Amino acid sequence: MEHKQVVLSSPTHWYEGLTSMHWRVLKASFLGWIFDGYEALALVVVLGPMLHSVLSPAQAESPTTYAGLVIGITLLGWGAGGLIGGILADYVGRKRMMLWSVFLYAVLSGLTAFSQTFWVLCGLRFLTGLAMGSEWSTGVALLSETWPERARAKGAGFLQSGFGWGTLIAAVVWYALSSRHPLGAETWRLMFVLGAVPAFFVLYIRRGVNESEKWQRAVREKRWSATSTEPVAGDAPASGKRPFTLTQLFSEPEALRRTVLLLVLSIVTTVGWWAISSWLPTYTVSLAKAEGIPDALSWGSKISIAYTIGAIAAYMIAGFVVDAIGRRAFLSLTFVGSLVTTFVTYKLTTSVEAMLIVAPINGFFTLGCAYVWMAIYPCELFTSSVRSTAISFVFNAARLIAWVFPIIAGSMIKSFGGVSQAALVLGSVYLLGIVLPWFLPETRGAGMPD
Repeated sequence: MEHKQVVLSSPTHWYEGLTSMHWRVLKASFLGWIFDGYEALALVVVLGPMLHSVLSPAQAESPTTYAGLVIGITLLGWGAGGLIGGILADYVGRKRMMLWSVFLYAVLSGLTAFSQTFWVLCGLRFLTGLAMGSEWSTGVALLSETWPERARAKGAGFLQSGFGWGTLIAAVVWYALSSRHPLGAETWRLMFVLGAVPAFFVLYIRRGVNESEKWQRAVREKRWSATSTEPVAGDAPASGKRPFTLTQLFSEPEALRRTVLLLVLSIVTTVGWWAISSWLPTYTVSLAKAEGIPDALSWGSKISIAYTIGAIAAYMIAGFVVDAIGRRAFLSLTFVGSLVTTFVTYKLTTSVEAMLIVAPINGFFTLGCAYVWMAIYPCELFTSSVRSTAISFVFNAARLIAWVFPIIAGSMIKSFGGVSQAALVLGSVYLLGIVLPWFLPETRGAGMPD
């Protein structure tokens, strides 16, 4: 099946022709991703007081180990749930999986507030991650299959910005709660109670969003080919027997090539984020202490907010940039920016004032641009019958590798001789990201493969 060439340049505005249904799909996916962003940062910001409440005296002697463990277990659940949910969405539909994903993670997030022991907390965090993992891939697949070509990349960028807005909301909510301490040392529990709010959002999705017609048509017509370059005709459609979608990604030669290259790029993004950028608050606090600044710890939060604002800016403009310069150039330049800003951040920045300028630029590349491509590009490389499986595999398989980083972060920093050295060494992974995009097909101006 060949791509249909679609002309992106037009005298009309990019948003002309979008209907209320298109905007409802974006809102449904965007708000769900906001809640995922909130959930992700909520765990990080309440980590200290939360562990103080649930660790036994013996466990409290090694807080760093248990902090890494609870984050790693959440990531593991998130990755596994995303992969399973993404596959199921190609069989039962995007809307149905989105409903269950949002509802279950909201309930489980609320239950986290009642954790009394560390292992109960870990169990609930794993289940929460398992439930919320598929929310992203189902939302991205639904939007990509319903929005017109001229607006699709922009819409995907706006959708991806939901994660940044969610983390920003979590930072602000925790700042307000920790300033007032309504429950004293147990105030952290309120963060997860608020995380249960998305359960009400399920009602909105059910009422306002239709299932993807592209996916329904592909299944109805038994078009099982994984990529646009594979022929539609063949014995699979004739027999009506559907191949397992995940197997298709590795059994069809072109699908295998694209899957492997995209997975490596996803690993580059994820390793860069979890093993490098997540150390930014800690590194900034150490700079503040070295400068003798009062309340040095507050600089960790300030830099996190500045970093997130930079990422949100990238999300909002990415769709316009990627349509202007192409997918491969965008990816390659993203990782050039990530490599350079990592060097500037950890080698040349020596004061918190300078970090306030550098952090949003770092966030623009290492979180914003480095993640937004996954909401735009992989959808264009796979057909509707396997699209959700493909994008969820690319996005979540990297998490199944990266979940160990929070657990081993302490020993990594020690072995490299400090945060800055560890970040600079691991930042070299971005070199792969600069080169690999040029081995993938350019899809700018091409219609979505059916």
